[in-house]
Amino acid sequence: MSDALIMSGRALRMSRRNVDALITALALPVMLLLIFVYFFGGAIDTGTRYVTYVVPGVLLLCAGFGSSNTAIAVVEDLKTGIIDRFRSLDIGGAPVLAGHVVASAARNLIATALVFALAFAIGFRPDATLAGWFAALGVLLAFILALSWLSAAVGLLAKSPEAAGGFTFFVSFLPYPSSAFVKTEDMPSWLQGFAENQPISQVIESLRGLLLGRPVGWTPWIALAWCTGILLASVAASAWLFRRRTA
Repeated sequence: MSDALIMSGRALRMSRRNVDALITALALPVMLLLIFVYFFGGAIDTGTRYVTYVVPGVLLLCAGFGSSNTAIAVVEDLKTGIIDRFRSLDIGGAPVLAGHVVASAARNLIATALVFALAFAIGFRPDATLAGWFAALGVLLAFILALSWLSAAVGLLAKSPEAAGGFTFFVSFLPYPSSAFVKTEDMPSWLQGFAENQPISQVIESLRGLLLGRPVGWTPWIALAWCTGILLASVAASAWLFRRRTA
């Protein structure tokens, strides 16, 4: 645990010193929310104010962009040889990877706060109870942790920072065929099945229902089951890939 805390501090300092990446991670959520609300919102009918509908989708889109930096940071650690130095100090792979995951979660939580602040400024008015807020943040944090560990596994698998950066494209694309920005019933019939049952839609519908005070049924539990499955698979894959890359 002490090694993990030290590695978390290191990863956070690296994030703070990488000013370009930090500005991008914090400015991107603001730009995306403004683009979707003011560029596309008037042309999309969701039955409610578009800013109210789109906030959960923007949160997940930004989580995908933010977590992709984890993959790049892991690749750079492997390329610079710092991992060998850590191993000589008897620091295992789990603390190093956990440090990057903690830094990713911290970046994403700051971006989440910015999105909420801007959303409130332009008309977002949730009806969530205090319990609903805690439940929504819990689901969002579970998604961020799962995606960050998945990014760490991708970083161990990739051979270069450019290849790891390609993970951004896949993750940023996945919210589009979901209920993030339009209703799934407005999609072509061949796409609706995938859009309604993929993990992104489950997380988004959980956040949307909890924040707006609507009945959510089993959706949050399904979303948490997806996040737990991705997290466990990613942690196991990271452990195996780390041993393989550093053998």
